[in-house]
Amino acid sequence: MLLVTLSGTASAARLLIPMDLEQTDHLKAYGIAFWALQQGITVEWLLNYRGGAFLTDDTEGLASEARLRNVSLKRIDDAEVARVYAQIEGANMNRVKLETAPRIAVYTPSNKLPWDDAVTLALAYSEIPYETLWDREVLSGDLSDYDWLHLHHEDFTGQYGKFYRSHGTQLWYRLQQTQYEALAAELGYGSVPLMKGSVAQAIRSYVNNGGFLFAMCSGTDTFDIALSAWGVDIVDSVYDGDPPDADAQHKLDYDAGIAFESYRLVLDPLEYEHADIDITPKEMGNSAGADADAFTLFEFSAKYDPVPAMLTQNHVPVVPGFMGQTTAFRRNRIKKAITTMGEIPGTDFVKYIHGNLGKGMFTFYAGHDPEDYQHFVGDPPTQLALHRNSPGYRLILNNVLFPAARKQKQKT
Repeated sequence: MLLVTLSGTASAARLLIPMDLEQTDHLKAYGIAFWALQQGITVEWLLNYRGGAFLTDDTEGLASEARLRNVSLKRIDDAEVARVYAQIEGANMNRVKLETAPRIAVYTPSNKLPWDDAVTLALAYSEIPYETLWDREVLSGDLSDYDWLHLHHEDFTGQYGKFYRSHGTQLWYRLQQTQYEALAAELGYGSVPLMKGSVAQAIRSYVNNGGFLFAMCSGTDTFDIALSAWGVDIVDSVYDGDPPDADAQHKLDYDAGIAFESYRLVLDPLEYEHADIDITPKEMGNSAGADADAFTLFEFSAKYDPVPAMLTQNHVPVVPGFMGQTTAFRRNRIKKAITTMGEIPGTDFVKYIHGNLGKGMFTFYAGHDPEDYQHFVGDPPTQLALHRNSPGYRLILNNVLFPAARKQKQKT
């Protein structure tokens, strides 16, 4: 009995973390892969194999950590590893080595607005550590300390989400406006839109110099609008005390943006839209439901297009839809060089895109919360323990791990 046990242990060379339907907790599995990188354990990301499985060295510490987090894994010997590698070699699959845990930052206010953020929920649940920063830190150059940045649901045009009509009299809105105006004055800016525009420029430089940017909901289109409208007043007096430039639309510089072009601004301060980049609820069918608004992920060549392949790893090809202030991107407003990774079939509605800027990359994911179809201000945060196999949240965590592969590639 002892000899058999020792023989079995000696041949158990690797740990396979499946990411197909056999995984008990997909979200925490990303946390285990991140934990392994923190411990100096090399992780292989097996693209298109068992839902994007992870393969690591067999260490008791890693196995114990996985058991504590209820993450499924399997010990496989050298012969089985060879069979896995052979299958990957002969199919639309690939092996990507992850070596270094990326440094994660979330751009978020110190006093949270009355809604949660899907990315911070995902990071907390999967137990992936991150740090927070805000306008002062961004403008001070602190972004260079991080490999990956997520934008909280910010309005980079300085219009407070254009909630003036619906929430302008509420205490949280007035406190937010007071806080932002005080910070803008302290940092030497004449208005919040000017400060937010400078922040957007700093983030753009961060990406251009090699950073990785991820944004959801209004953090996507308002960021791009702020870049294109740099130096142009597109904000009405209810937000900054003076009317917008009458010729604002024609002064936009779409080349300065990174993802969108040819869009029309919505200058009405009482209309809950910034531009026609976003698909309106009416166009979406006025709350048709998660199944009706489901979007399909593109299947990329893991060998020739490993970047979008990594970002679309999932155990299902169709993801339930979900709304947000920015619910989906209008296809004819997306720049030609941008890669579409997820769309609602039979429509012009794009949900998930990726692009390059200089030495860096960015991913925009439309919608607010992948497991809350229509999330309202003040709603309680989603309990991810009830959605541990969420395909929508998996897309977020693909992006978190992605810089580990990119950093390794840059070193070789």
